[in-house]
Amino acid sequence: MNIETQCLHEGYKPKNSEPRVVPIVQSTTYVYDSTEDVAAVFDDPTKSLIYSRFENPTVMAVEEKIAALEGGIAAMCTSSGQAASLCAVLNICSAGESIVSTATIYGGTVNLFAVTLKRLGIECIFIDPDASEEEIQNAIKPNTRLIFGETLANPALTVLDIEKFAKIAHSNNIPLIVDNTFPTPILCRPIEYGADIVIHSTSKYMDGHAVQTGGVIVDSGKFDWKNGKFPELTEPDESYHGISYTETYGNAAYIVKARMQLMRDFGCYPSGNSAFLLNLGLETLAVRMKQYCENAIKVAKHLEASDKVLSVSYPGLESNKYHELAKKYLPLGCSGVITFSIKGGKANAIKFMDSLKMASIVVHVADIRTCVLHPASSTHRQLTNQQLEAAGIDGGMIRFSCGLENVEDIIADIDQAFENID
Repeated sequence: MNIETQCLHEGYKPKNSEPRVVPIVQSTTYVYDSTEDVAAVFDDPTKSLIYSRFENPTVMAVEEKIAALEGGIAAMCTSSGQAASLCAVLNICSAGESIVSTATIYGGTVNLFAVTLKRLGIECIFIDPDASEEEIQNAIKPNTRLIFGETLANPALTVLDIEKFAKIAHSNNIPLIVDNTFPTPILCRPIEYGADIVIHSTSKYMDGHAVQTGGVIVDSGKFDWKNGKFPELTEPDESYHGISYTETYGNAAYIVKARMQLMRDFGCYPSGNSAFLLNLGLETLAVRMKQYCENAIKVAKHLEASDKVLSVSYPGLESNKYHELAKKYLPLGCSGVITFSIKGGKANAIKFMDSLKMASIVVHVADIRTCVLHPASSTHRQLTNQQLEAAGIDGGMIRFSCGLENVEDIIADIDQAFENID
């Protein structure tokens, strides 16, 4: 099936007389015929359902759909995008080890990696997304476990050279983990370019309607976990009956371990109702992403021509430094998110945002409705000035997320707000 068809038909295939739409299984528990049956499931949770802290039929249908969309072998949904980032790292990283990440990533993830993981004894080395192969290699240590980056960074909108980072990661026998939230698999499928693990905040475009918070981890099934660097996947897990994940589950070892170990212990699994709402968003994802991109390029060009604007960051623009990479990795469009800096700095940025009539000021992005945010005073507020600079954020920067309104109305709202600033 083509990806537009997969959005509608993957994950759930009703049999004769069954519901056409994936049902909501609103239950925490599952019934067994015998004690022996329960014991068998605890020996191998992939055989059946245990408890809705691990898995739920509605969520599992969505997991299967997203795995198909990304071209992976399996997926695990989480209660938020942050939970997905955390579990993706902790699944193969322990105290005393190190990770490498591009600096231009979501502010919450910067804090997660730089502060919270540090408290757990895990070091994060941040590098410029435009770093040379030599610079990236110099950041990798003997105890480095992975490289992390965002396909289209939030909010700097840098484009990750996935093939370059994958090449370096694999030459060091470590995986590349890519956050693909903004492009979604409609615009980019990182696994096709060498990414090993893909994560999303499903709260954004995948949902699109701002009705559920969630995340997902997708396993490509292509990384060689038996290369000698990941004993937690190859050696017996004494917390789970001595199972060796690679021996028992083969190329699905990573995602099965994430579920059996981390989801068991952290319990950050979404509800069936949340997955049902997410699925509704996924069904229209291909149609919506096309319109987001069409609206955004028109708005980006309008902003670029304005004398009120200092700079515009949107890789779809020919003037953008990432335009060539965008043509390679994002040929269908660069999502609906634009960042731009207003002349006059923070004061004018705030005055502009407060003057908008249709667009909403929200702590959210990638919605069907146009919304705006001032990163320096919100999502990236906890960062130091040095971290803000590394993330490409200044006081006049506005993150503008084009919705699905008529683009003429979006532009009209921008223009009337511009009239209120000097």
